[in-house]
Amino acid sequence: MDQRLVRVLGSFISRSTDYSLARLEFALKFPDSPVPPVLDRLPDASERTLRERWEGIEAQLHRAVDYVKLIGLQQRTSERSDPAFLWLGRTVRELDQYARALRWVLTVTEADASEGAPE
Repeated sequence: MDQRLVRVLGSFISRSTDYSLARLEFALKFPDSPVPPVLDRLPDASERTLRERWEGIEAQLHRAVDYVKLIGLQQRTSERSDPAFLWLGRTVRELDQYARALRWVLTVTEADASEGAPE
Protein backbone atom coordinates (compact mmCIF):
# COMPACT_ATOMS: atom_id res chain seq x y z
CA MET A 1 0.00 0.00 0.00
CA ASP A 2 1.25 3.47 -0.87
CA GLN A 3 2.80 5.15 2.20
CA ARG A 4 0.94 8.40 1.51
CA LEU A 5 -2.30 6.47 1.63
CA VAL A 6 -1.34 4.75 4.88
CA ARG A 7 -0.54 8.04 6.61
CA VAL A 8 -3.68 9.86 5.47
CA LEU A 9 -5.87 6.84 6.16
CA GLY A 10 -4.46 6.54 9.69
CA SER A 11 -5.22 10.20 10.32
CA PHE A 12 -8.74 9.82 8.94
CA ILE A 13 -9.45 6.79 11.13
CA SER A 14 -8.15 8.61 14.20
CA ARG A 15 -10.29 11.66 13.46
CA SER A 16 -13.36 9.50 12.83
CA THR A 17 -13.04 8.27 16.42
CA ASP A 18 -12.96 11.88 17.58
CA TYR A 19 -16.03 12.60 15.46
CA SER A 20 -17.94 9.77 17.17
CA LEU A 21 -17.14 11.25 20.56
CA ALA A 22 -17.93 14.82 19.47
CA ARG A 23 -21.21 13.62 17.95
CA LEU A 24 -22.18 11.90 21.20
CA GLU A 25 -21.24 14.90 23.33
CA PHE A 26 -23.23 17.27 21.12
CA ALA A 27 -26.28 14.99 21.12
CA LEU A 28 -26.20 14.68 24.90
CA LYS A 29 -25.73 18.38 25.45
CA PHE A 30 -28.41 19.44 22.95
CA PRO A 31 -31.10 16.74 23.03
CA ASP A 32 -33.60 19.01 21.25
CA SER A 33 -31.34 19.46 18.21
CA PRO A 34 -31.27 16.88 15.43
CA VAL A 35 -28.64 14.21 16.05
CA PRO A 36 -25.46 14.56 13.97
CA PRO A 37 -25.23 11.95 11.21
CA VAL A 38 -23.40 8.68 11.72
CA LEU A 39 -20.02 8.18 10.11
CA ASP A 40 -19.15 4.51 9.62
CA ARG A 41 -15.67 3.41 10.53
CA LEU A 42 -13.48 1.48 8.19
CA PRO A 43 -13.12 -2.06 9.62
CA ASP A 44 -9.41 -2.08 8.79
CA ALA A 45 -6.79 0.12 7.21
CA SER A 46 -6.35 -1.89 4.03
CA GLU A 47 -6.39 -0.40 0.57
CA ARG A 48 -8.96 -2.97 -0.53
CA THR A 49 -11.40 -2.00 2.23
CA LEU A 50 -10.82 1.67 1.50
CA ARG A 51 -11.56 1.23 -2.19
CA GLU A 52 -14.66 -0.89 -1.48
CA ARG A 53 -16.21 1.33 1.20
CA TRP A 54 -14.86 4.81 0.55
CA GLU A 55 -17.74 6.15 -1.53
CA GLY A 56 -20.27 5.35 1.21
CA ILE A 57 -18.14 6.92 3.92
CA GLU A 58 -17.50 9.94 1.73
CA ALA A 59 -21.29 10.38 1.28
CA GLN A 60 -21.80 10.14 5.05
CA LEU A 61 -19.10 12.74 5.58
CA HIS A 62 -20.84 15.09 3.14
CA ARG A 63 -24.00 14.74 5.24
CA ALA A 64 -21.99 15.60 8.37
CA VAL A 65 -20.51 18.68 6.67
CA ASP A 66 -23.99 19.79 5.61
CA TYR A 67 -25.30 19.14 9.12
CA VAL A 68 -22.66 21.34 10.77
CA LYS A 69 -23.36 24.13 8.28
CA LEU A 70 -27.11 23.87 8.86
CA ILE A 71 -26.86 23.75 12.65
CA GLY A 72 -24.41 26.64 12.57
CA LEU A 73 -26.96 28.73 10.70
CA GLN A 74 -30.03 27.69 12.69
CA GLN A 75 -28.91 27.62 16.30
CA ARG A 76 -28.66 30.46 18.75
CA THR A 77 -25.29 32.08 19.25
CA SER A 78 -24.85 30.40 22.64
CA GLU A 79 -25.14 26.97 21.04
CA ARG A 80 -22.90 27.84 18.10
CA SER A 81 -20.20 29.00 20.50
CA ASP A 82 -20.58 26.00 22.82
CA PRO A 83 -17.45 23.81 23.08
CA ALA A 84 -19.44 20.71 22.06
CA PHE A 85 -20.53 22.30 18.79
CA LEU A 86 -17.09 23.78 18.16
CA TRP A 87 -15.48 20.35 18.65
CA LEU A 88 -18.01 18.74 16.34
CA GLY A 89 -17.38 21.38 13.68
CA ARG A 90 -13.61 21.11 14.01
CA THR A 91 -13.58 17.31 13.66
CA VAL A 92 -15.88 17.50 10.62
CA ARG A 93 -13.61 20.07 8.95
CA GLU A 94 -10.53 17.96 9.66
CA LEU A 95 -12.24 14.81 8.38
CA ASP A 96 -13.22 16.68 5.24
CA GLN A 97 -9.61 17.73 4.68
CA TYR A 98 -8.37 14.16 5.16
CA ALA A 99 -11.12 12.88 2.87
CA ARG A 100 -10.01 15.25 0.14
CA ALA A 101 -6.43 14.06 0.59
CA LEU A 102 -7.56 10.42 0.48
CA ARG A 103 -9.54 11.04 -2.68
CA TRP A 104 -6.49 12.70 -4.24
CA VAL A 105 -4.17 9.82 -3.28
CA LEU A 106 -6.68 7.27 -4.57
CA THR A 107 -6.92 9.14 -7.85
CA VAL A 108 -3.16 9.48 -8.20
CA THR A 109 -2.47 5.83 -7.35
CA GLU A 110 -5.16 4.70 -9.81
CA ALA A 111 -3.63 6.92 -12.51
CA ASP A 112 -0.13 5.60 -11.70
CA ALA A 113 -1.39 2.01 -11.87
CA SER A 114 -3.11 2.56 -15.21
CA GLU A 115 -0.02 4.24 -16.70
CA GLY A 116 2.12 1.29 -15.69
CA ALA A 117 -0.33 -1.27 -17.05
CA PRO A 118 0.63 -2.94 -20.33
CA GLU A 119 -1.52 -2.02 -23.33
